[in-house]
This record gives sequence, C-alpha cells and structure tokens, in this order.
Amino acid sequence: MFRNPLLLIALAITGAIAVWGILDTAGLAAFAAALVGVQFTSRGWFIMLAVSFLLITSLLLAVSRYGRIRLGRDDDLPEFSTLSWLTMLFAAGMGVGLLYWGTAEPLTHYLLIADYTDPRQAAGQALFVTNFHWGLHAWAIYALTGLVIAYFGFRRGCPSLVGAPIVKVFGSNRLTRGVAWLSNLLAIVAIAIGLGGSVAMGVFQVKAGIDALFGLRDTGLGLALGIFAVLCLAYVLPLTVDLGRGMALLSNTAMAVAGGLMVFILLAGPTHFLMGGIVQGAGEYFGGVLTHGFRTFTFLDDRVGDWFQSWTLTYMVWWLAWAPFVGVFIARISKGRTIREFLCGVILVPTVFSIFWFGIFGGVGFYGALEVETPILDVVRDDVSGVTFFVLDRFPWPALTVAAVVVAAFLFLITSVVSAAFVLGMFSTGGDLNPSTRVKLTWGVILGALGLVMILSDSIDAVKSIIALGALPFVYIVLLLVICLLKALKAERPDPA
Repeated sequence: MFRNPLLLIALAITGAIAVWGILDTAGLAAFAAALVGVQFTSRGWFIMLAVSFLLITSLLLAVSRYGRIRLGRDDDLPEFSTLSWLTMLFAAGMGVGLLYWGTAEPLTHYLLIADYTDPRQAAGQALFVTNFHWGLHAWAIYALTGLVIAYFGFRRGCPSLVGAPIVKVFGSNRLTRGVAWLSNLLAIVAIAIGLGGSVAMGVFQVKAGIDALFGLRDTGLGLALGIFAVLCLAYVLPLTVDLGRGMALLSNTAMAVAGGLMVFILLAGPTHFLMGGIVQGAGEYFGGVLTHGFRTFTFLDDRVGDWFQSWTLTYMVWWLAWAPFVGVFIARISKGRTIREFLCGVILVPTVFSIFWFGIFGGVGFYGALEVETPILDVVRDDVSGVTFFVLDRFPWPALTVAAVVVAAFLFLITSVVSAAFVLGMFSTGGDLNPSTRVKLTWGVILGALGLVMILSDSIDAVKSIIALGALPFVYIVLLLVICLLKALKAERPDPA
C-alpha cells in the first residue's frame, strides 16, 4: 500500500484538502468560490459545448452499427439482472440528490424566473430547467465515461483505470504514461471531493427529516454531526465485504422506498395536476433539450448569469466530478451488455425516472404555490433541506413518509460511500478489481473527512463550489477518453449486417 506513489499522492492531496477544510472551512469555501467563478466566467461556453458533444456522441453511438458490440467477449452474458443493474447504477449516480432537490430545485428556479415572466409560465420553465440538470446530459457524461472503461477493460484487456485507454490507443511512451497517470490522479481527487459534497447533502437531508419527525427545532450542527458519526459506523462493515449482493440489496431497497414514495404522492395528491405537468414537462424537455444544451445566457443580466453559473454550470461539473466514480462503477457491473443496451439503459431509463420524480414532487410544490397558496415558497427561501418534509406533512401518514425519506437517504448515502471507496481503491491500486479491505477503509476515512468539511461549511452553496473546484480539470480528460473510444471502435470495424 505504502509503495504506491499514486495512492500516496492522492491521499496526500485529498487529506490536505480535508485538513484545510476542517481548520479553515470558510477559507476553503471562499477560495473555491473565487476560483470557480473565474473559470465559469471564462470557460462556461466550453463546458456547455463539451457536455452537448458527449450527449450527441452517445446518441449516435447507440444507433450506429457499433451498438451491437458486446462489452466483453462475444459470448459473455450480464452478471446482474436488468432490474438490479438499473437500480445499482441509479442509486450510485443520483439517489440522495433526488430526495434532497425533488421539490426544492424547481421552486428555487421558479423564484427567479417568475420575476421575468408570468408565474404559471415560470413554473413550466422551472420544471424544464430542472429536468435539463438531471436528464440526458448528466447521464451521457456518466455513460460515456463508463463505456470507455467497460470497453477497454472487458474487450481490450486494459486495467479499470481512467488513464489506461490513453496508453492503449496512443501507445506507451513517456508522454502518454504521464498523461494517463495525471488523469488517474485527477479522477481520484474529483471522486473524493464530489462524494464528500454528496455526503454532506445527504446528512442535511436526514437531519431535516429527523427534525420534522420529532418536531425538533434549532438542532444546529450537533445533530448533523451525530448523523454523520452514525453514517461512518454504518459504512465500515460493507467496506470489509465483497461488492456483489450487498450493494444490490441496499440499492434495490433504497430505490423501492423512493419509488413507493413517488407513487404514493402521485395517487394521494392532485393526480390530474401532477400527470398534466409530467406530460407537458416531458414534451417540452425532449423537444428542447438539445438546443438548450447550447444556451449560455450571454445576453441576459448579471442576475441570470449568476444563476446560470451557480446552477447549470455547477451541475454539469458536478456530474463530471462523479463521472469517474459512477462510470467505473457502472462499467464494473455492466460486463456482457452491448454498447446499445448499455447506452440506452444508462441514459434513457434514469432520465425518464427523473422526469416523473420532478414532475411529481415539483408538481406538488407548484400546486401548493399556485393553487392553494401554502407558504412553501417561504420554506424554499429559508430552509431548502426541509422543503421535502414540508410537502410530506400535507399528506396522509406524514410520520411514515418522512421516516421513509430518512431511511432511503441513509441507504443511498451508504451505497454511494461504499461504491466510491471501492472505485477509489481500484484506481489507487493499478486497477485491481478487488482492492484490499485496508485500502477501501483508508478511502472510507478520507471520504468521511471530506464529508465532515462540507458539513462544517453548513452551506449548500459552499458545498457546490468545492465540488466544482475538484471537477473542473476532468472535463478535458473525459473528452480525451471519448477520442480514445472512437479511435478504437473505428479500428474494430464491426460487420455492417
């Protein structure tokens, strides 16, 4: 373990960031916000161009003749059932974020957009933007990163490392080995920081749920730190066992709880209003998603420009931060599937689920704001973490549904930390598909420390800035990986049958 330079340097960098954040949380947050602001102002156009390129490339590959190529030998079969495969990739990719932002994000966008247009039109536009943030572009980033790792790992015999395709395609020399090594290092840093932010967001969500469940007030950071301690204890045991069935069980359980909650809200709430919003939202999203991917809001005022940076650009680099982690994890569970099956499953299915999720939870929020005049917009302004529970309190059996959200959020957190520690262990040990328990536990400690930093910031905006800081360099690496994939597929020349 201690003879691996990549592991030692990665631990040193992430550990230094964690120590800085614990000793001077405000200083780290301010530094991240300033640097990210400069990068977004000068290169926001490039980020949007890059993520749109990734989506268009994914769609073209899915319908091309290369879609029939299997990720592995031609006779390999999938290791997991399709249902378990989809729930695992979804739980690792976005699970806790959906619980946190389900109602809060559409209403947050609405508060801005309503100042520029009719309130009811603003609701539709806010839902469109939310679907854009969580839809095809996000999953295309995950899918192409995962496809590169799966293709080169299972079909070309490369180690499961971000940098391995670079050496395989461009040959082994000092330059390519250096670029590959740097790519692996940056991927590790991006994963660790991105996961730390998601841990904080999940802890805030669980805290708000416990507050709502027991009627607590002004619990402050004390309760959040207590939840964090319990989380750390909960993910230690899964890190000591094999990835296989345990992860599938946790993911399936978490998704079953979330799915059941979504159906309950749909049936117990204003169903006609929610279904109308879902149908309209889906049509507007699929009709405008490609063109919206090229919008940079250059000609609008500074308030809109700041919103674009703090939401759309931050989300795109957030998904980039998670891309090496989720991509490698998806690759690990996708052996035996065809490229077409892989891309359609990874991109389309979670996108459709997200449209339903935000259509239902966002729709309930809009119903409360536009039709029955609840004070939900005030809750959004004052306590983003508590918005979901404010909504659930208006439905039957609020104690049960709030408890369900807390349980699902906690399970999503465990699956995210365990799978991230597993992937980080793979990256830092030369692509070992079964890294040692000691390495996984070491990364579990680092991820916990980074999560603690984000919790101490006590600010979602600070969390988003720190995540973006870790992810920005990875946009260039993802594009290089896609070039490697296209060159390799061109050389394979599948039969045009």
